Amino acid sequence: MKRLIQRGLMFGNLIEVSSPALIERYNRALKHLTGKTTKLKDFHIDLSGYSPEIGDELKDDLYLNPNGANRQFILLTTAQKDAPLLNIKFSTSRGILTQFIETNEAQLFALTARDAVCGELQNSVYAVDTPEKLFEIRQITVEADTIGGHVADAGKLAALITRFRAEPEGWRDDVLVAEMITLAKKTGDVTRVPISLPAMTFQQPNYWTSHFGGVYIFRDVKYPAAISTLPWKSLGEVPIAQVMDLTLRNQIADWLERNGLIEPIVQARGMDSAAVIRQKMDFILVEAADALGIEIGDARRTELRKIAYKLGSSLPEEFLGLAALLRWVEGGGGWPKITSEHPAYFYTLRGKAGRDRDLVNMLLAELSPMDVRQMYIVHKELFYAQYATWSERKKTYVADFLAREYQVDREGARTALFGPEPGMDEAQRPQMATGPKPARDVVGPWGAVDRGSRDGGRR
Repeated sequence: MKRLIQRGLMFGNLIEVSSPALIERYNRALKHLTGKTTKLKDFHIDLSGYSPEIGDELKDDLYLNPNGANRQFILLTTAQKDAPLLNIKFSTSRGILTQFIETNEAQLFALTARDAVCGELQNSVYAVDTPEKLFEIRQITVEADTIGGHVADAGKLAALITRFRAEPEGWRDDVLVAEMITLAKKTGDVTRVPISLPAMTFQQPNYWTSHFGGVYIFRDVKYPAAISTLPWKSLGEVPIAQVMDLTLRNQIADWLERNGLIEPIVQARGMDSAAVIRQKMDFILVEAADALGIEIGDARRTELRKIAYKLGSSLPEEFLGLAALLRWVEGGGGWPKITSEHPAYFYTLRGKAGRDRDLVNMLLAELSPMDVRQMYIVHKELFYAQYATWSERKKTYVADFLAREYQVDREGARTALFGPEPGMDEAQRPQMATGPKPARDVVGPWGAVDRGSRDGGRR
């Protein structure tokens, strides 16, 4: 992973903690949450306050996420909202924490000037020991306070002030007045500078989890389903209508289309689809050359073209399918018939605009694993796991490419590939009105989703 770290592709944008005052605050919070402390004199933290250095010191990468079910967090600064979230167990965690910080930024800025703020992403499940437990998670509540309890004390003081004002003889109640003064010394004047950090609850109907090898759960769609990375039978009996795994490509393609979750990249508004297809083809060539032990040189497109000539009839079906699509895009070929049976099918799609766009793109990254750029952007947990298995020459190529083509303009690259961030009232994109359509038995974004065999999976 050294190449990724050196290029800022792993552990990038973490917050450095090196001042004695902040380390002391962090240790107080860590002791409060876990009963442990760190002896490190400097370290880095992510969005949730997790530190990979402390995880290594404690030999526990889940020291802030016991059982991987209820993630705890430590906030030393509101700048953590721009840091990555490491060791993700649920795809919704980053969005929830970021929104919590942004919504309460003014209050958190004032509170973190005094003390560390710590809290938890709470749900009704305390341990995910069976797949069925995943379906009991429907909402996440975020509660937080400083280690010194400033928010709780401010609430007590506000209640005492209300009582003092309501009671005609309140000013003669020495005990009441003394208690108010004691709390005010700690919280300040809450009548002028209120301290409030109310609990926030977030719905979690659709999400990905790393538990049980990786599971996608879609409940708030027209046709609910669960999609497992491991064989679908490994989930056992779960309360959802359809259960699939990644080998059931026809069923997944059919399900994505019926729910209106995908669109072909050649129909995506504002996308340079030809450039995107060429880059996907380059990634596939690099994978094919690496598997055969063919040197890729500096992996420029001219070098990769020579590899394509050398492979000839041995070129992967994914490459050939995308090449046919590219010929159509550039006007030099007929409309390609790419059904869900074709290995290139999922490389030709992206998540349709809407709240589940990023989750769908995560799923597509698993179904098109040679597109390393998409995998890195939308599914870093999968990317890091795959990266560890690659040869040194492929690691070098991918790290150099991402540093050169993605790091320089991350937001621009995301927008170019996946479209603008979904809005609250995102309208449906128009479908392509012209162009030849292949014969089909099931209407899909390509005109043909091959249902194939219904063996396997549960409806």
